[in-house]
Amino acid sequence: MPLVTAAALIVAAGRGSRASGSGLPPKQYAPLAGRPVLTHAIAAFHAVPEIQRIAVVIHPDDAELYADCVRLAPDRLLAPVIGGATRQESVRLGLEALSADAPDLVLIHDAARPLVSPDTIQGVLDALRNHEGALAAQPVADTLKRAHGDGTVSDTLSRNGLWQAQTPQGFRFALIRAAHARAAADGRDDFTDDAALAEWAGLGVALVASPRRNFKITTQEDLAMAENLLRSNEPRLETRTGTGFDVHAFCEGDHVWVGGVRIAHDKGLSAHSDGDAPLHALTDALLGAIGEGDIGQHFPPSDPRWKGAASHIFLADAAQRVATRGGRIVNVDLTILCETPRIGPHRDAIRGRVAEILGLDVARVSVKATTTERLGFTGRGEGLAAMAAATVLMPA
Repeated sequence: MPLVTAAALIVAAGRGSRASGSGLPPKQYAPLAGRPVLTHAIAAFHAVPEIQRIAVVIHPDDAELYADCVRLAPDRLLAPVIGGATRQESVRLGLEALSADAPDLVLIHDAARPLVSPDTIQGVLDALRNHEGALAAQPVADTLKRAHGDGTVSDTLSRNGLWQAQTPQGFRFALIRAAHARAAADGRDDFTDDAALAEWAGLGVALVASPRRNFKITTQEDLAMAENLLRSNEPRLETRTGTGFDVHAFCEGDHVWVGGVRIAHDKGLSAHSDGDAPLHALTDALLGAIGEGDIGQHFPPSDPRWKGAASHIFLADAAQRVATRGGRIVNVDLTILCETPRIGPHRDAIRGRVAEILGLDVARVSVKATTTERLGFTGRGEGLAAMAAATVLMPA
């Protein structure tokens, strides 16, 4: 059977709070090495070329948390699926959402396992070439004890042949979707994972050895351990800086775009796009920091696709290029030069919008404004200019 397409279904609809703490967001949105737990899981699947689509099942109350996680979303990420009351129901709803353009294979993964490696994902995919199902698992290494009700040892169990199930768990899509539908029709909602449901449905499921680091985050101790593992494996980073400059002339109009904020004005800005000089300068600063040319190379003004385009598209693309190369934006600094309009009243809005586009804390965004004391083209009120600097950490 030719295996043509594969999708990942990441289950992130749970309410577990032991890892994040009382009153805090669920563990899949807890910060881990600078990014939410869920973001790490998505990135692992995005790193496997055979995974053409990634769908995430979320709780209906988590739409804003999820949007923050995927602000710099990979191109293969689908719209989120709203989950159900149980994990089993959430998976079934996710499978139904994928069925409109059904893949040959689906890998189902818990968002609370952020340290899954691309090698483990690929191993499960490879096993599906010869099996109806496959799951990542770890051979049981510890001696197992059965306890009495009072907490004393009843007897010792043999660990021979015992494995600890992990995720991803992969299946032929049509088979696992049918198994979930059958379980729902029979009123069975007690399966603890998809492999157990598949076994009940008579599917053959293979074991794929997976490292211990692919553990499930349940407690704050687990979260701290995951943080230490990620930090210890981080590549050596070096600091890079980039600068950018842009200018646009005033023309007829009733508003200007400055740093992603629409400001009413008695003039407009002459440009192929929306003329947002600060965002253009900042885009060039990020591209310069990673040695990827300038905005004109990636979004040439000769291309009609960018006529009138919103400049946040250009800035988000530059940020994605930094992330794709394993980099991290540390801070950005904008200086806007003009006599009018007055920038001061809009400074906080500009900082917030730039932080939103880049996925940064607003404290890492600086916005300054100055005039040129009536000197030069800005002093004569002929246009608006912007300078930008960006600092990023990149693998050495």
